[in-house]
Amino acid sequence: MNFIKKLWQGQIDEAIHSQFVRFGKGVFGNRAVINFKTNGNVKLTTTFELANDLVELAASLSSKIKVSGILMTRDDPKALGFTGKKKTGIYEVEIEKEMSSEEIKKLEQVAYFMLFDCSAPGLELKIKKKLPKPGKGDAKVNDKFCVLEADKKFEKQIRDDFLFDIPEGKKIKIAHEYEINDIIMPAGEKDFEEIRKKAKRKGMLKRKIEIDGKTKLVEKAFAA
Repeated sequence: MNFIKKLWQGQIDEAIHSQFVRFGKGVFGNRAVINFKTNGNVKLTTTFELANDLVELAASLSSKIKVSGILMTRDDPKALGFTGKKKTGIYEVEIEKEMSSEEIKKLEQVAYFMLFDCSAPGLELKIKKKLPKPGKGDAKVNDKFCVLEADKKFEKQIRDDFLFDIPEGKKIKIAHEYEINDIIMPAGEKDFEEIRKKAKRKGMLKRKIEIDGKTKLVEKAFAA
């Protein structure tokens, strides 16, 4: 389940928290952008924030998927049976193998990002292998950082996950705005780095939705 849907349903977990750690107070637009088209087959493209969720989705659509790409993790990959290079506090592990949904879920528990290309009968996911540099501004986002193309038979699962509040439409675009009004510090913590990592962001998530040319805005208060 993608992190926006979980947040919307109040299922706050560490994966959601990690999406907001880098933000201070303020308004941050054009985040977690989703483009959806269906005309026979299905095409879904997104910004980098949804990479892990798309890999998880691809794995759920087939018993096995071929994986090729880079696992980024703060954990020592030797514990996972891999070797990798450490860059600025993050290990980068090259992975090329066939994996099950359960194996992907185990990687997701330790992943900072899974920048994987994935393929299985009827679906193809391509994800760029280098994260965008921070601080480029709201307008300059790559909403084709992740590209999923899938057979029509997978449309329901894709809609249920990424278009959970949109019952219909052939061409859909969703852009999110994070309005962070408060930062809740962890009680009793004195280590600066731990405070930064554990502090919760409180504010409003705004979801701008364009459905076949018509626009609507919905919003949800959150603390994560």
